[in-house]
Amino acid sequence: MTNIPLVDLRAQQAEIAAEVEPLILDVLRGAGFVGGPHVAAFEAAYAEYVGVGHCVGVANGTDAIELALRVVGVGAGDEVIMPANTFIATAEAASRIGARPVPVDVDPDHLLISPDAVAAAITEKTRAIVPVHLYGQVAPVEALTPIAAAAGVPIVEDAAQSQGARRHGRAAGGLGAIAATSFYPGKNLGASGDGGAVTTNDADLAARVRLLANHGSAVKYRHEAIGMNSRLDAIHAVTLAAKLARLEDWNERRRQAAGRYATLLDGVRGLRLPRPMPGNSDVWHLYVVRVEDRDRVLAELNAAGVGAALHYPDPWHLTPAYAGHGYPPGSCPVAEEAAGEILSLPLYPHLTGDQQEQVATALVKVLGGP
Repeated sequence: MTNIPLVDLRAQQAEIAAEVEPLILDVLRGAGFVGGPHVAAFEAAYAEYVGVGHCVGVANGTDAIELALRVVGVGAGDEVIMPANTFIATAEAASRIGARPVPVDVDPDHLLISPDAVAAAITEKTRAIVPVHLYGQVAPVEALTPIAAAAGVPIVEDAAQSQGARRHGRAAGGLGAIAATSFYPGKNLGASGDGGAVTTNDADLAARVRLLANHGSAVKYRHEAIGMNSRLDAIHAVTLAAKLARLEDWNERRRQAAGRYATLLDGVRGLRLPRPMPGNSDVWHLYVVRVEDRDRVLAELNAAGVGAALHYPDPWHLTPAYAGHGYPPGSCPVAEEAAGEILSLPLYPHLTGDQQEQVATALVKVLGGP
């Protein structure tokens, strides 16, 4: 068996190389490294793709979440409700502005934020609800909307893993008051390094994000607020524009790969396969199965050359970073149980059917047969 990586960025780069390399050379020759026409063009194109009025490119996805929270009024001492099953960056973004991230549990089938858990967690200190569109799915934002409205708080989407995903025909990143996304290279839409964006239909919020991301300055050396340095680089914008033009095709290839896995692994004992939530058109950023004795299964798959991985081994509220935060084991039982079972299999647009058959064969063997 040849080694099969979790994700193959070289294949993506090879597909866009002839288009982007001359443009990157132009950026280097012109020395217009930060912002500029390439960034503006990509921002406009991505806003149109998501179906919103505004996109502001920033330095990374964590900054994007922080900026989105800041512009909707979240500050020190406020509470931000979010799922326990997410990358720690979602919580970090709230913590960095002095807010308190509040973990809530997820549904057992899709591991997305539970609206019932959100409703139970609302307090007078709640200032935002952050649904996370995890694994390329879209969280049930329509079920959160009346909860948010009753509490008088905005919905701030974490759309870092869901570029191109839709719920009831509407794109992730355009369902709440404002949204954050990440263009980390491994995402469905990845830059040539770190990058991110904030999307919204609110012109005032977009302008505020752009101000804060540029040291609180709209006019050079006039600083209206204490901001930060978080801007999208031109080289990344060139890469992102080329990949955006291919994103629908690449996402469709991901859907086809997910379908092949579902066929190859159907009925395997000891294996729980992912299923789309009704109303979703998922983009399969990750193909996450659930198994018992997960750590052994992962180790044996890796030893067999299958680049399986964990997303994520611990809910963020149980990491050492949040020890003593007030949410002990048992706070989010569904997410905590799933964290010991989840396993991400290789999935990317250029994954071949033969490679998937090798992955499936190895997994079935590790699990002890069909």
